[in-house]
Amino acid sequence: MAVGRLRADRPKTLHKEAKSTVTFDQLKIHSSLIQGVHDQGYAAPKPIQAQAIPAAVEGRDLIACAPTGTGKTAAFLLPTLHHLLTGPARRTRALVLTPTRELALQVHNEVRQLARHTALKGIAVYGGVPMGPQRQALRAGATVVVATPGRLLDHIRRGELDLSSIEVLVLDEADRMLDMGFLPDIRRILEYLPAQRQTLLFSATMPQAIVRLAAGVLRNPVRIQIGAATAPAAGITQTLCPVPQHLKTALLLALLGEASVASALVFTRTKRGAERLTRQLAKSGMAVAQIHGDCSQGQRVAALEGFRAGRYRVLVATDVAGRGIDVEGISHVINYDMPDTVEGYVHRAGRTARVEAVGEAVSLVTPADEPTVRAIEHAIGQTIERRRLSAFDYTVEPPSYLGRPAGIALQARIQQPVRLAERWAAMSRRRH
Repeated sequence: MAVGRLRADRPKTLHKEAKSTVTFDQLKIHSSLIQGVHDQGYAAPKPIQAQAIPAAVEGRDLIACAPTGTGKTAAFLLPTLHHLLTGPARRTRALVLTPTRELALQVHNEVRQLARHTALKGIAVYGGVPMGPQRQALRAGATVVVATPGRLLDHIRRGELDLSSIEVLVLDEADRMLDMGFLPDIRRILEYLPAQRQTLLFSATMPQAIVRLAAGVLRNPVRIQIGAATAPAAGITQTLCPVPQHLKTALLLALLGEASVASALVFTRTKRGAERLTRQLAKSGMAVAQIHGDCSQGQRVAALEGFRAGRYRVLVATDVAGRGIDVEGISHVINYDMPDTVEGYVHRAGRTARVEAVGEAVSLVTPADEPTVRAIEHAIGQTIERRRLSAFDYTVEPPSYLGRPAGIALQARIQQPVRLAERWAAMSRRRH
């Protein structure tokens, strides 16, 4: 089935940030860390890095808001690692909290890459895997612990981790941690930390809940805003595809059949929806994997690695599982189900166009999604383009389940109800 080609021009944006003319050497970062930066091929700091690193190096608290995929991880890791180079390397002195295990693993991998020319060590602590290896790693000593809140509290309560020497606390993707209900856990963790510390809060959006949290944990923070607080990154083309509910899967297959869709991350609202859609796509011949809350850690890693390596062209994910997906080169993010919030829309869209690249965010919207669409357009300050695919048949009627034999019999019973007296007589005969 041929479809109309998705337009690749960039959308109009409210905020544009000039490219930084600062170099990493000018940010007063230790030369061993600069070497790690160059090893990864980074030529110049991104805007969030150019603004956040100098303030963090000076020891200031930060509250930084920037779209997903703009380089926030290095923006907090480089000044943190720079600070940790002075002092013991085997004592836990920095804590990074993340909302998902995938994000914890990715931040930990970034620690390893940036600190490869130093003696600093890191460990990732997250749920879904046995605690034994993490316990052993904590006993061996790590300067930086990257953790999800729940598993971190498990280790603390077992006496396996001492946070009394923490000098730097980072709350990464703080808005999503609040969305996922982690605020009580965060407050419990704060009770184990020294009052005198540096706190860096990074978020892709800035809802009022984040502002209230910042007021309670930050001291006279430096505020940094890159782009609009509730808008996707500038390199993302946004499109809405109106479609009846019963044709969503067919329309998705049509979109995925386009040559322009090199790789696609498809979001569903529920785990069951992800499983059902994955089966339908696989049955249609798609190389597809899935990632959701019921997947084991091994299954998650295999799906992500396969998607990253190109063995899977499509990855179906729920919001919670998809939060930590950081894969370069995703050409399309497709909302099979619309998210519940504006922040969720921004975070989903940010999985494409990573680090100033370009990508497309396509949403399949039914009439029931219109209130959500209006809220998103109001928040981002622009009308998102609607598109009908030129060769797609939108007139197909929904399936009639009453056309089946059992349905026909049921319909006949509904149309010819038995009188109450006859029902009592029939029940009386069955008793005898």
